[in-house]
Amino acid sequence: MRIVVPVKQVPATDAVTMDPETGTMVRSAAASVINPLDLYALEAALRLRDSSGDGDVVALTMGPPPAEAVLREAVSLGCDRGILLSDTRFGGADTWATSRVLAAAIERLKPIDLVITGERATDGDTAQVGPGIAAWLDIPLATYVAHVTGVDGAAATVTVERLVEDGYQIVRLSTPALLTVVKEIAPLRLPTLDGVMRARRAEFERWGAVDLAVPAEELGLKGSPTRVVNIATPQVTREGETIDAGDEAGVAQAAVRIADLLEDAGVVR
Repeated sequence: MRIVVPVKQVPATDAVTMDPETGTMVRSAAASVINPLDLYALEAALRLRDSSGDGDVVALTMGPPPAEAVLREAVSLGCDRGILLSDTRFGGADTWATSRVLAAAIERLKPIDLVITGERATDGDTAQVGPGIAAWLDIPLATYVAHVTGVDGAAATVTVERLVEDGYQIVRLSTPALLTVVKEIAPLRLPTLDGVMRARRAEFERWGAVDLAVPAEELGLKGSPTRVVNIATPQVTREGETIDAGDEAGVAQAAVRIADLLEDAGVVR
């Protein structure tokens, strides 16, 4: 069984800087970590590999050379292999162009059984890349997967439970297939000492545009139909009112003031 897990490097804090010219995120401006939701995809993949008794889990990430750090974390958790997709021509890619490159890399890794991604990335918050990869590869897709209940290698199927508004939906897909998973999929493991040491020694393949044979017009900003036309920071214009309620008199004054405000707003009479 071969499972591919695309992972992403995202800013570790909310201190995100945007490039006003391109409308894209300046990823070098803040410390980065592996996308927290991708850890659940890794966990799901590792459990499936371990339960099958064979196969490998390949972590795949697209970004500048420092993005290799997320591959080391993936290997420390138990991944067998990591591949960095790094090329200046990939810069500025939106979800369309990103999924195009990731799909081309996965195509090169065939034969595969599953592609597992996190529900979404915490920086863009679009949940579009996973479904985009499935579309480019023309393979079945199940989103919001909470449980993988069975993998039948002989029948080439995978059965999952999708989290929906009123419970769970049971879906059987032919493989290869792509799953996007939610946190309910499994509790996360911690890196082992052996895993950390293996990650330190690991060497990762680097694939660029030439390796993936993707036309230049489909890469980066050129291949991104999404355009950010304006960037603005919301301004808080409301004026607050503070009442010191440190003693009984202050509490009484605050209570009266709140009651007056609610009455003026028509909430109480």
